[in-house]
Amino acid sequence: MGADADVAGRGVLARIGGTLSSLVFPVSERQRERRRIVVLCLPFLALLAFSGVFPLTEMFRISFSEARLTTEGFTLEYYRQLVVDPYYRTIAVNTLWFAAATTVASIAVAVPVAHSLEKYDLPGKSVMLTVLSFPNSLPGIVAAFMIIVLFGNTGIITNFIAALSGQSPIDLAIATSVLGLFFAYLYSMIPRALLLLRGTYAEVNTDAEEAARSLGASPLKTFWYVTLPQIKPGLIGAFVLVFRTALAIFGTILILKSLLVWTLQIDREIAQGFNIAQASAMATVWFVFVFAFTLLALKYTSAEVSI
Repeated sequence: MGADADVAGRGVLARIGGTLSSLVFPVSERQRERRRIVVLCLPFLALLAFSGVFPLTEMFRISFSEARLTTEGFTLEYYRQLVVDPYYRTIAVNTLWFAAATTVASIAVAVPVAHSLEKYDLPGKSVMLTVLSFPNSLPGIVAAFMIIVLFGNTGIITNFIAALSGQSPIDLAIATSVLGLFFAYLYSMIPRALLLLRGTYAEVNTDAEEAARSLGASPLKTFWYVTLPQIKPGLIGAFVLVFRTALAIFGTILILKSLLVWTLQIDREIAQGFNIAQASAMATVWFVFVFAFTLLALKYTSAEVSI
């Protein structure tokens, strides 16, 4: 039995050695193609290892540590806290409902805008696209500051409404309220949904739309029965992208602080409580949830495309 295992082991090593030799010194076109593929994948694999696998593995290991600041022992206490403590459950609920609400609102705004940009020859379209996509290049902190400039105690819109209504600007200011945070999220997320949906609209079969209109369908019915099924995969893709963005936003919520969400609590665990293990447990749960959500959503998108 031991001799057979030894022979099998040497066979495996020989095959690995032969594969490596063919990659380094290819003699056929197929082997040269494999070498090109491996060389092209090396930067991605290095990036995956150093910015993905290694930090995630370390974070996962720390989340089970009995000590807060060092990796010692094994415990499930930090994960148990996330389940049984109503404080963390409230944070999870806040994160999910707010991310879902802002995602739906962002897509609801992006769809008609993308429709108008692709269907009509609007004047100054390139300028509009530049302005609409500009928030993609701004960090969340800048978006939060812009909301303060517009809706804060001394904000432009706040003081304009105060002058018309006679109310105090302090009573009208919403920058640091949940509504102000909602607008800040929309500012960052609508451009992302818009850029993805524009690409989807470019693939829409306009002949089918024209046929529906010629048969007497109204613009609304044409959109609902002809256009919407064609852009459905794009809508799902936009939902995935925007929802993940909403879950990951940190700079905006750090400045406005009107709602306690998952990313802000991770920062509090580290900055205020020096509880690295609890923060690691929260980050691990966040990663698993987002990864699983993305896999399921993309699988559903692929099924929609194949249908």
